[in-house]
Amino acid sequence: MKQNYAQVHFSDEQWTQVDQAIDALVVALNPMLVALSTQQRSRAVKMGDGSQAFCRKAVEVIQESPQLIPGNFDTAELVRDLKTHDILNQRLVRVTRLQEKMANTEMALGSDVMVAALEGYHYLKLAGKHEGLDALRKLLGKRFEANGREAEAPQSKA
Repeated sequence: MKQNYAQVHFSDEQWTQVDQAIDALVVALNPMLVALSTQQRSRAVKMGDGSQAFCRKAVEVIQESPQLIPGNFDTAELVRDLKTHDILNQRLVRVTRLQEKMANTEMALGSDVMVAALEGYHYLKLAGKHEGLDALRKLLGKRFEANGREAEAPQSKA
């Protein structure tokens, strides 16, 4: 095979460990995670990168000036929200990096499979003409009928 982006493959036991780690993460985070509806997400006031400095300064000033804030304003909850936001964001960055690597690896594996399958199909077309594989070759060739032509399989280095 000419391409092999993904070369490490886990055992069933390793996949079980991965699944257990994901389960543990779900159990650990689930009590604090919220699910917002599409409408809630679209209506929510967002604290983007440009608003973070404002929010942090507002929290600081509110904490320093409690006499100016009404008694029913929950300053402690505001501080907890900001702290938890920052802590969660650190984990979100790590999980996002992990998710991107997982997506890239999934793409690489699919590409490796597709390239090898095309190469194998090419060999079947060449060598399998008199080996009783006509029906199988035609079945495999149906994948390319929608394109109006057969795709070029990778050429071997023979």
